[in-house]
Amino acid sequence: MSFFDTFSQMLVILSAIVVGFAANRMGVLDSHANQRISQLLLNFTTPALIVAAVLTGETLPALGEILSVLKVSVIFYGVELLFILTMPRVVGGTPGQQGVWRYTMGFPNVGYIGYPVAVALFGQGALFYAAILALPFNLLTFTLGPLMLGGGTRFHWKQVASPCTCASVLALFLALARLRPPALIGEMLDFVGDLTVPLALVLVGSLLAGLPMKRMLGGVRVCVLSVVRLLVMPAVLWLVLRNLSIDPLVMGIAVTQMAMPTAINGTLLCMAYGGDSDAMAQITFITTLASVVTIPLVAALLL
Repeated sequence: MSFFDTFSQMLVILSAIVVGFAANRMGVLDSHANQRISQLLLNFTTPALIVAAVLTGETLPALGEILSVLKVSVIFYGVELLFILTMPRVVGGTPGQQGVWRYTMGFPNVGYIGYPVAVALFGQGALFYAAILALPFNLLTFTLGPLMLGGGTRFHWKQVASPCTCASVLALFLALARLRPPALIGEMLDFVGDLTVPLALVLVGSLLAGLPMKRMLGGVRVCVLSVVRLLVMPAVLWLVLRNLSIDPLVMGIAVTQMAMPTAINGTLLCMAYGGDSDAMAQITFITTLASVVTIPLVAALLL
């Protein structure tokens, strides 16, 4: 895959982030608006997008393809677990910082940026595979995430049964059962779901703009972990998957999803659960900015 082709797609994605950044700095968006947009995305448009990916395709993915994605997801999160357990000890830092490092290794931005990238690089049909690959993320980010970042024990089962998680499970069930609801339902969900990608990217830009400039740049630890998150981890996953009989499309989606920057949810969770907001803001900003170049590099070199 050409570096410049992928880079051009990343610039398209970046344009929406820039709009969100500018809107926040101009006062059009603020923290209250960000919260409302986030709720709209998580509760309505993203679940619609996930289910529509199954209902609107010309054909349902073959059972073998679905099982292949599930097998890859086990490997995907196994690689992340390896880095979660090792990198904080190698890099060091305060307990709060190490919680941020663990979250960074375990939770790439497979939703707000990962979905648009998957569609841009591999077509609309890639969205279903990306959603299934992100199912453990949806299950864990609001359960293990607070434990990593705040060291607390606030756990509620309703955090697991989020609309995005339910939509992912429903999409998987429909695909496995080979069920096709009326076409009109798919068209309605697709129409609502189409709001997700641009709105999510605008939200990312607005959240980044809300961070004071002096908190956006990190030290050596942040730079090292950013390189690991954006380049080393996708390379390790690629080395593992290339020796297995994995569909090239599924492998491409998995590797590029592993190359995503730190999930933007981490900043919100730090604020809610008393984590190190400075460290999280720094690594979120650096990885998001650098990913405009590193994602095309990963796509060009590894796929």
